[in-house]
Amino acid sequence: MMFEIGEEYILDQEKLRRFEKTGRIESPENNLAADFDLFKEIGLIDIVGPKAREIIEQDCNIVSACAARPYPLVVDRAKGSIITDVDGREYLDFVAGIAVMNAGHSNPEVNAAIFSQLEKMTHCGYGDFFAEPPVKLAKKLIELSAYSKVFYCNSGTEAVEAAIKLAFWKTKRQNLISFYNAFHGRTLGSLSLTCSKIRQKEHFPSIRTVHSHYAYCYRCPLKLEYPSCGIECAKEIENLIFRRELSPDDTAAVFVEPLQGEGGYIVPPTEFHKEVRKICTDNDVLLVADEVQTGCFRTGPFLAMENFEVRADISCLAKALGAGLPIGAMLADSDLMNWPPGVHSNTFGGNLLASAASLASLEFLERENTQNRVKELGSHIKQRLRELQENFPCIGDVRGLGLMIGVEIVKSDKSVDPIRRDKILREAFKERILLLPCGDSAIRFCPPLVITEDEIGLGLDKFEKALNKVGK
Repeated sequence: MMFEIGEEYILDQEKLRRFEKTGRIESPENNLAADFDLFKEIGLIDIVGPKAREIIEQDCNIVSACAARPYPLVVDRAKGSIITDVDGREYLDFVAGIAVMNAGHSNPEVNAAIFSQLEKMTHCGYGDFFAEPPVKLAKKLIELSAYSKVFYCNSGTEAVEAAIKLAFWKTKRQNLISFYNAFHGRTLGSLSLTCSKIRQKEHFPSIRTVHSHYAYCYRCPLKLEYPSCGIECAKEIENLIFRRELSPDDTAAVFVEPLQGEGGYIVPPTEFHKEVRKICTDNDVLLVADEVQTGCFRTGPFLAMENFEVRADISCLAKALGAGLPIGAMLADSDLMNWPPGVHSNTFGGNLLASAASLASLEFLERENTQNRVKELGSHIKQRLRELQENFPCIGDVRGLGLMIGVEIVKSDKSVDPIRRDKILREAFKERILLLPCGDSAIRFCPPLVITEDEIGLGLDKFEKALNKVGK
């Protein structure tokens, strides 16, 4: 049974603005992260069970406060697209562990592969020895992507770091280009490429990176209109950056997300990536696609760049690649990834359990005709969201490819409205649907790719209820 929350629990506007800026309300009396106090103030702590409340309070006392949680979910188990918390409450998952659980939670085939490998051994030090599971996975990745070489690591940011190092090593250049609103990771190299939120970057040193404008047509930074704009945002790389900031002879690579993830689930026109590809080719600069969130069939095809008929020189994978276990991969062709032994490596790359899980997940998704199914389900979700848009003026834009869909929440003048956005997320949590924010004012819909049409319908009904509670 869900509890109704009265207005007395809603934070006053000053506190709410402070929360929106910092991700938490500071607690000066002690080191207790204010998540628990915040959830208590806005009434969310009262709708979860006693075991969840106990765990949250313990977590806030002993775990680093740098993580920001939008609502007090304490997970216990999951199956398919349903997550159950520690008190037995079920939630419909439109998050998929931040686009990780593409094959669904507790997928039987993935679990069987993990258990089978677990009985043999978990870790071999693949950087120093050989093993079969990573080789089998590499063959599948080459088959799906048409690249010819694979490098393994442990996460998305490590895959991006590997791509930076490979680009530097191959070109003997040390400057990079990426895009405003981009998110490529939080380690120092990938953080240099990231340009999403200042809090992620302040006080940290960076590699020389110049940022350009991404094709954010709903809020064009150049105040132009598509298609008459001629994709001027992409052309800025050649017309502005290569004339004023960086010589192409000093530029190793351009890093780009096929769709911007953390930046707001922004989908560029097809011509954008084609123009960036052309500029890179014409100037002998490498193009690196960060497919960490978009890859593994999330948008339909295995790599999202296929939607734009563009092939990057290097592609980075992680998130859904491991089906819930940590693994990352950098893909390139042999003539590019020809660096000698010892130039780059790591301890856990090619981990045996993660390799087994990844292969089972990819084989499952490939066999289930995921590419076509994802496109069909994504079209259905966007259609329903656009119907809601007609009745809720706060929905400014609906965009996405496959099951990577963003809804931008706006004020009456179409400016961003993060306060309303976060209220909608909290009301959705009360309705037991899990959603997450992205960008300045967007909500992301990225459910497991195995989600059913009935579950989608139920989830969107709950989302509509959340919109009604917050108000138009």
